[in-house]
Amino acid sequence: MTTSSAPSAARLPGTALVTGASRGLGAVIARRLAAGGHPVAVAYRSGTEAALRVVTDIRAAGGTAEAFAADVTDEAAVTGLVADVADRLGPVGVLVANATGPQPLTEPDAVTWQDHLDQLTFFVKSPTLLMQAVLPAMREHGAGRIIQIGSDVLERALPEMSPYVAAKAAQHALTEIWARALGPYGITVNTVAPGWIPVERHADATPEALASYAAGVPLRRMGRPEDIAATVAFLASPAAGFVTGERVKVNGGHTLG
Repeated sequence: MTTSSAPSAARLPGTALVTGASRGLGAVIARRLAAGGHPVAVAYRSGTEAALRVVTDIRAAGGTAEAFAADVTDEAAVTGLVADVADRLGPVGVLVANATGPQPLTEPDAVTWQDHLDQLTFFVKSPTLLMQAVLPAMREHGAGRIIQIGSDVLERALPEMSPYVAAKAAQHALTEIWARALGPYGITVNTVAPGWIPVERHADATPEALASYAAGVPLRRMGRPEDIAATVAFLASPAAGFVTGERVKVNGGHTLG
């Protein structure tokens, strides 16, 4: 294996590819990375108008962004996505694997194998396809950042979310393995593990549910998408060049003790 020297700050940031970026955490992460100087590929599967709004916001703030529609659970689609991003914005230097699917609540005695496969498709298959697609350019440049969006459900061990929890545990196992395997190429790999961060899909959450959760957070508030985006931006920066294989919980201390 040929190792490369540490990248200079001038070789970063590179193009940032953010999956699931038309709304929720992904949209906020995309805006934050663009504000930090990254050309941003706003990847999405559905919701073209929402994705274009994110692109418009980034451009209005002086950044560079393009929208890319793709199913990141499909091998051919991922290969095409990464090639299109490279053609339109430049090679991917930062990958943020944020795309997710439905997260149904099912008690363990009713879980099917398909329930597990559905979650593994988003949190094992998709990140693997994305990593493999961006790896050649990162190796060539001797630098790269792969950041997976995980969850603090591993510590919470919610019985009604066992397929999701299991898949998130597997996702971080990949982070650790890839960190060891890709480090010699100057590529860092980390997981950001949010707590409950209310976004659009939580619109039906009651004030009582939000207050109950916040009461169990030492900082006594709900997390905000900006909290996650700030952590992602740090891990994507030259300042985090010696941080790899980590799972950074961003939950206000909710799972302490």
